[in-house]
Amino acid sequence: MADGEAPKKNADLPVRFVSAMVMLAVAGLAMWLGGIWFDALALIVGALCFWEFARLVLAIARSPLARIGWLVAGACYIGLAVAALVLMPIAVVIGVVAIVVATDTGAYFSGRAIGGPKIAPKISPSKTWAGLIGGMVAAGLTSLAFFYSNAGDAVFTVMGLVAIAIGAGLAVLAQTGDFLESWLKRRAGVKDSSNLIPGHGGVFDRVDGMLPVAIATLGLWAIHP
Repeated sequence: MADGEAPKKNADLPVRFVSAMVMLAVAGLAMWLGGIWFDALALIVGALCFWEFARLVLAIARSPLARIGWLVAGACYIGLAVAALVLMPIAVVIGVVAIVVATDTGAYFSGRAIGGPKIAPKISPSKTWAGLIGGMVAAGLTSLAFFYSNAGDAVFTVMGLVAIAIGAGLAVLAQTGDFLESWLKRRAGVKDSSNLIPGHGGVFDRVDGMLPVAIATLGLWAIHP
């Protein structure tokens, strides 16, 4: 390692930390206030996410028909996720956020600790099978905790296994959303979806895993609120 390489690598840590705290404060305040405030935040985030998605696909697709197809698909995908967040109770939205955070955290630490074979190195070189399993375990336990807060000791029956399975399944969806965005960025030849968030890239970079999880959770909540 050359002298000065590590400082360069970590030079943006203060900026990343401040940006993360601002995002956490804004999201937390919006969820606490609820109602129109949270709805407005969800719509703004969705609009910015679609703008970044459009920038990526317009750089990828060359024909007008392909571009229209991509934009319609992206509008449906992102729009449905935003609708899910707006329609579901805040308590369920918190569960969605917790599952995605648990997935990312579990995948990060297990991936770094265990390493091993990559899932799709040409799309996302850092993603390993060990990381995916770690994310599934973390999300499954998080789901179990949320079920316990609602159902109490009933989770010590088959319901507990269902809760873990749901969390693990949502973790797979979160990773799928991450892979989709990574594939789009690689095709477009960019590192981040935009530079809107200092030190963190774009909005799409931050919510890529949450989009499919929100959509799937809306279906689960509709079946059994």
